[in-house]
Amino acid sequence: MKKRLTLLLLIISGLTNAQVAITEKDVDFNVRIVTDKLSDPWSIAIAPDHHIWATEAKGYKVLRIDPASGKKQVLLDLNAMKNFPRYDQIPDSVDHAKPWPQGGLMGMAVHPALLTGKPYVFLAYVYHFDGAVSNNDGGLPDAKGYHFQIRLVRYTYDQLAAKLLSPVVMCDSIPGSSDHNGGRLMIAPHGDKDYLFYSAGDMGAGQFANGGRTNKAQDVYSYEGKILRFNVEPDADPTMYDKWIPNDNPFNAQRQNAVWSVGHRNPQGLAAAVISGQQRLYSTEHGPYSDDEINLIEKGHNYGHPLVIGYDDGNYDGLAASVSANKALPGRWHTTYPLIDSEQQNAKAMGEKYRNPMVSLDPTAKIILERLFQSVIKPDKKNQEWHSYAPSAIAVYTSTAIPGWKNSLLIPTLKGGALLRIKLDTSGKKAVSNIYTYIKGNVRYRDIAVSTDGAKIYLAVDSSAVTSGPSKENPQKISYRGCIIELAYKGIFKEPAKTEE
Repeated sequence: MKKRLTLLLLIISGLTNAQVAITEKDVDFNVRIVTDKLSDPWSIAIAPDHHIWATEAKGYKVLRIDPASGKKQVLLDLNAMKNFPRYDQIPDSVDHAKPWPQGGLMGMAVHPALLTGKPYVFLAYVYHFDGAVSNNDGGLPDAKGYHFQIRLVRYTYDQLAAKLLSPVVMCDSIPGSSDHNGGRLMIAPHGDKDYLFYSAGDMGAGQFANGGRTNKAQDVYSYEGKILRFNVEPDADPTMYDKWIPNDNPFNAQRQNAVWSVGHRNPQGLAAAVISGQQRLYSTEHGPYSDDEINLIEKGHNYGHPLVIGYDDGNYDGLAASVSANKALPGRWHTTYPLIDSEQQNAKAMGEKYRNPMVSLDPTAKIILERLFQSVIKPDKKNQEWHSYAPSAIAVYTSTAIPGWKNSLLIPTLKGGALLRIKLDTSGKKAVSNIYTYIKGNVRYRDIAVSTDGAKIYLAVDSSAVTSGPSKENPQKISYRGCIIELAYKGIFKEPAKTEE
């Protein structure tokens, strides 16, 4: 199947808070479904064996896929490693007392030396349902939080058996939730050594069903709302889990601590690259009603949530990061999020470690945010829709295969079925000029991988369109579901010459 993807040029004035124009430009791709009938593919990677490796969020399986034929092998089945059933396998007559977490089997990182002495594959998955907590830990009325636990495990790849074996648990105490688990894994260098990074969300603490859960994104001793860093191989520390935590992590003063950066909401994307000789680490993060973020992640830095949303531009002044309707007191709201008096003052109070995002997508005016908050409080579901991208992943394009693309960020989105491209400057620290938006149907892109030669881009597509918030899209209207799509670069598209009638 061949189709042309239209490249819409979305100009955001210097990437400085204002969308000003849309013009059109085209690139031609051959588009093909590599494989389908997957159970919510969540993480995909091009492994050193030149196959696509994928995790199934709800299927709890790790797959090895031939990109040419689409043939699948099951490398690992983790269904026996969780204490809750699939949500869609619970009879309708039964109270859903054990809801499905956001994600399930989520992040995967394949060691770059998989076939040359380091046969390691790292996985992150929700394994334990703690229970539904009424009034939650914040003590707010009419709030039921769903608490889970996430496990981080290193497996060894047996190439002859085509199986992942010998699991070693690196951490089994990462908090989980029915919302905002983050869940992305990535191996990246820092200095002259490789490390494993994990993006942990804020558990949705402060909104919707988790409105009574205390938000800990600013607590450096909590793993909620953080980027975490682990060793790829254990160090000499004597205890079972401390040996997986680098001794030079920034918050190790009181005890071994995997936290690398703080102040994150729902970071679902991680990517790294060496640009102009410097190692760079990037993340994408969901905003609450606007202000999705693209961040340059640095050691020990603070990215603001829930005290600054997007840029410290004041659009959330007088509001909170989100709210929940209070059924006990109609017309009022409740949340454990702190009230934001001034984003600028909050940023100033965080000191030199605070960082604005490189890009804040769709910063929304305060008056519009106020209307959205009122629609939640009433509640008015008809008006509980807002424009955002919900970026799910990120990749750094470093090839020259597609002209002009080198050193660009590629960002798939859950809302709008878009693939965004943002060009970086020569330092890799700033986004420059335009945001290009590639639209392909009514889909939810979950992850992205780029072929070794840079000529092909692979996108994982959700099996359903259910969101974590109040809005629910119709899954039947999604053009492709539960599949991996290949975009093969064809060339610069030229419009056919117009003929006179």
